[in-house]
Amino acid sequence: MRIITLGNSPLQCGRLAYGSWRLAGARHAGEMTADLWAAGKRAVITAYESGYTLFDHADIYGSGEAEKIFGEVLREVPGMRGRIVIVSKGGVRRLDDPPGSPYHFNLSSGHLLRACEGSLQRLGVETIDLYLLHRADWLMQPEDIAAAFTSLQQAGKVRYFGVSNFRPAQVAALQAACPMPLLINQVEISLGRLGPLDDGTLDQCLERKMSPMAWSPLGGGQFADGARRLLKYQEGYRTQEVIPLLDEFAAQRGVSRSAVALAWLLKHPAGIVPIVGSINPDRIRDAVRADEVELSREEWYRLLVAARGEPLP
Repeated sequence: MRIITLGNSPLQCGRLAYGSWRLAGARHAGEMTADLWAAGKRAVITAYESGYTLFDHADIYGSGEAEKIFGEVLREVPGMRGRIVIVSKGGVRRLDDPPGSPYHFNLSSGHLLRACEGSLQRLGVETIDLYLLHRADWLMQPEDIAAAFTSLQQAGKVRYFGVSNFRPAQVAALQAACPMPLLINQVEISLGRLGPLDDGTLDQCLERKMSPMAWSPLGGGQFADGARRLLKYQEGYRTQEVIPLLDEFAAQRGVSRSAVALAWLLKHPAGIVPIVGSINPDRIRDAVRADEVELSREEWYRLLVAARGEPLP
């Protein structure tokens, strides 16, 4: 897999990231089984052996179990920690956390410091390479967040910072308060989710030399070989006109449709890093072939028009 540099930093990684959202196989720690744990470890090892060097986490994935699985792999695979980039996210609070509270977001400095410490302990590492704010908090105070970032960086607990699911104006407001550059904006981008191409997200990444990371780059699997777990709004994604084109381009190159769909993201000049989230070893390995696919400008636009469902203006 070809190597890229993340934002304005010395961090280098492969063009595709591995995401741990499904790693625990369950949304809650109480649902974890020995088989799920073993499957999660197998997925991480497969990704590492296939050339993935950027691993994306969040404290809420599997209620922390995903980070624990990954931490166990790190302890068992010699030299792995020194060859990879670890990303984690904090700021989302589940229902009844704390008891009686609604599902909500909390980007206060106190919560971020506690959340990051929890991720460090579960991962079993001293430093997280990239720590992201998981969701924008309507009550967030940029100066308060900047203070938390500064504290974490000075303590050696986090090297660099970024955001996830932030609008361009929110990125600008936070960056104005932060003494360190924001390296990442992780958002949903796929042939089913075209918003970041038009809402200024990717334009801002180009302008500021931020690296966009794309979660759910295959539309929850709809642009691969089928969906396993969709978010409710993803059920309305347009696929009928896109999949035949993906299959056409894939057949010409001897790759899967998912490799072509990922290559469509890789072609964008902002340097999109798709996050592959499957726990199926064959799909993890297959996704790497996207790095071999170079779509022409015309093919890229044919897919865009099919995804839009209407001609370009």
